[in-house]
Amino acid sequence: MIDPPTECRRCPRLVALRHDVRAAYPRYHAAPVRSFGPATARLLVVGLAPALHGANASGRPFSDEQSGALIYRMLYDYGFASRAQGPDAGPELRDCRITNVVKRLPPQNKPVAQEINACNPFLASELAPARILLVLGGVAHKAVVRALGMRQRDRVFAHGAEHALPGGRVLVDSYHCSRYNLNTRRLTEAMFARVFVRVRQLVDALGLPVNDAPP
Repeated sequence: MIDPPTECRRCPRLVALRHDVRAAYPRYHAAPVRSFGPATARLLVVGLAPALHGANASGRPFSDEQSGALIYRMLYDYGFASRAQGPDAGPELRDCRITNVVKRLPPQNKPVAQEINACNPFLASELAPARILLVLGGVAHKAVVRALGMRQRDRVFAHGAEHALPGGRVLVDSYHCSRYNLNTRRLTEAMFARVFVRVRQLVDALGLPVNDAPP
């Protein structure tokens, strides 16, 4: 896996925002946010980008109050985390890793195409170990399909959709658990839970992880 350098300068807009954030919030992480969870995990959850007062502040994905609280509760409920609280509470992820398409905070939480493409090699390096990819949102879906070297028209985003990948891997789509989607009920907790039920089934169908398999 390849991580962006701490002082990555590929995206001028994000570099400028980093300086502003560091001035306003000197204790914030305000640097590329690395993935969280074991590198050998068979489930990879792919979000969009760090939030200002979430991962950008803590340095851990999905640290924000609303979407972070929901996703870690789901991870806990379906056996992928040791605690229902977010990364600041010190949960251990189990056979699961979390990453973002864009590693640094974008303005208004909306990365542009150049920024997504600049981070795509880092994303591509994280996909190889995973067997099940849970992708949150249409923008993240397109970035993952690009990182896999596949055609967008062959794998169209839809909430709850499953896309077969070479080698028996599976890409599962969900609406992003963003504050906006939750408040407008485009995504409900019940809808998100159904996605995790299916993801749990897919991971269980792979059998025990190598480290847990009997000798």
